[in-house]
Amino acid sequence: MIPLRDTIPRIGFPLIVIILIAINGIIFLYELSLPKDVLTSVLYLFGLVSERYSAPQWASAHGLSFDDYLSFFTNMFLHGGWLHIIGNMWFLYLFGSRVEDQMGHFRFLIFYVLAGISASVIYFLVDIHSTIPAFGASGAIAGVMGAFIVMFPRARILTLIPIFFFPLFVELSAFFFIGYWFIIQLLSGTLSFASHAASGGIAWWAHIGGFLVGIALVPFFRKKEHVYRRHFPDEKYKYFSHS
Repeated sequence: MIPLRDTIPRIGFPLIVIILIAINGIIFLYELSLPKDVLTSVLYLFGLVSERYSAPQWASAHGLSFDDYLSFFTNMFLHGGWLHIIGNMWFLYLFGSRVEDQMGHFRFLIFYVLAGISASVIYFLVDIHSTIPAFGASGAIAGVMGAFIVMFPRARILTLIPIFFFPLFVELSAFFFIGYWFIIQLLSGTLSFASHAASGGIAWWAHIGGFLVGIALVPFFRKKEHVYRRHFPDEKYKYFSHS
């Protein structure tokens, strides 16, 4: 399922979302410019390699510092291919713009970083001996999706469902769309315990952790008063939540 748009008009300009997309895009283009061996070194240095912190001897043998925790943050800005970054940035724009509206620019930035770092920590705790670099903005974006489902559970999302060669467009509730997404993450994360091959190279538990942390952080970052009624017709107001 591919989300195309939601029913929530924006009030302000999503400044932080645009800046985050630009930073991720610039870093990704820089990755593309690197020779393959250099890129591999960059991914091991700035990506999150669990074994680096759980086995200091392994880290030293591979030229990595086990007491440098910066990668819990920097891995959020690395991506492994065009589909990876385009998918992540589209989800960030679609859901993040609305969440930033309700939190404000500075609060949203802090929220995003906290969700991303928390997702990294949870991934590390679940897969503590992985020697494969984990990276991507999806943990932080999962936190944004968690916030979105709390703030706008009755919003509608126009969704593209490809059925063979035929595109099907349906309007789904945010609660159903994001809830379905989360169940997929949870089932896939549970199956990943059976074998690393079952994970498909995806850090499912970073998604799960980021999503749950995002939900938990909403009361601390959402503006106390954010009313949408004055901006939209009454018949559309049923799709919005407010505090």
